[in-house]
Amino acid sequence: MDIIYSWDCRTVDCYPTKDEQGVELDDVVYNIHWRLTGAEESGGKTYSATVIGTQVVTAEDIDPETFIPFDELTNEIATGWCTAAMGEEQVASLETSVANQIAGQINPTSITLVIGQPVPPVPAE
Repeated sequence: MDIIYSWDCRTVDCYPTKDEQGVELDDVVYNIHWRLTGAEESGGKTYSATVIGTQVVTAEDIDPETFIPFDELTNEIATGWCTAAMGEEQVASLETSVANQIAGQINPTSITLVIGQPVPPVPAE
């Protein structure tokens, strides 16, 4: 099965006010706190992994005519800004990181055991 990725870009840092071309704009986003989560089903279980970070987005030369007020922003809009600022290569790298974490959960290359405790059974595929 394929990994399903989802972005959470709902937490943002804003300038309370910013003058742009003589127009005062309120709550102008300049930094997005993002969370990329991937989930995959394998052997009847769901495995997931997450990476988090922040991404600066341009708050310069905003066209007041196309400015989106904060109360009209959506996660989809912020995600578009965030991933565009990152670029395709960085987005692909993040997805690869999530995929590798999930692969490591499905087929671990290392486990932690406690001396004197029974070894847990290996789940049947």
